Amino acid sequence: MSEIGTNPNQKGFLIDASRCIDCRACLVACSVQNEVSNTTTRIWIKETGVTGEFPNLERYSAPYHCMHCDDPSCVSACTVGALQKDENGIVTYDADRCIGCRYCMYACPFQVPNYEWDQILPLIVKCDMCVDRLAEGESEPACAATCPTDAIMFGPKVDMLELAHRRIEENPDKYVDHVYGEHENGGTATFYVSPVPFEELGFPTTESTLSPAYSNRLITHGTPAVAGAVAIGLSGVYLTIKHHEEAMAELRNDALAVDSDQPEAVEPEAEAGETAPAAPNNTDAQS
Repeated sequence: MSEIGTNPNQKGFLIDASRCIDCRACLVACSVQNEVSNTTTRIWIKETGVTGEFPNLERYSAPYHCMHCDDPSCVSACTVGALQKDENGIVTYDADRCIGCRYCMYACPFQVPNYEWDQILPLIVKCDMCVDRLAEGESEPACAATCPTDAIMFGPKVDMLELAHRRIEENPDKYVDHVYGEHENGGTATFYVSPVPFEELGFPTTESTLSPAYSNRLITHGTPAVAGAVAIGLSGVYLTIKHHEEAMAELRNDALAVDSDQPEAVEPEAEAGETAPAAPNNTDAQS
């Protein structure tokens, strides 16, 4: 786990699928807070659908957004610094820096970053824990402040994790014995408890408890060095070839200069007393 992942000032979520009533007030609150339509909200709903047999029917749902990982894969994959993790553990997003490359989408094991496919110049959309709202003095993000059943709770990360385990310990028959987000991808700041396995809610299964962020950093940070080395190598090849061609051209010019200095060949003149052979007489040939 990263150092910032153990920072006592980190904020976090606890989301309880047993309390969610799928009212979607959190989606509306997110839409209003970020001044976007519901189609581009930073939060959406995962659900099981209706299960069981009548009259014993069940249906569970849970709001789903950025996990705010301790060592975010998206941050390590972003080549322009549009995604950053601040001192409070919030993975922030700067649209002015984003170039829409979608590397973060491929890197995120939770399938969180969304792409504005309907825009002419599409960028990434993701939850930033209402960082601007918190900076203005509000105590919690819009989704948590709006939830009527406290299915979304917000506070210090250590408190949210402690509360998640306490609920499971006090209600072992109500919840599965798993706090989703505690170890996934190396640990996150968003924790879930649920009465049904998270696979049934449609949550991504991340078997690895290690974040691929380190490998991503090796690739993204090493790319400029590799590109520079390739450029230097190609420049060396070019200069070698150019030098060879210039040397060959110089040799050709020298050879032509030597040939031009040689005297022209002259036919030998007849010595005195010698006469040139007479041309054949056509008249004699006819006779």
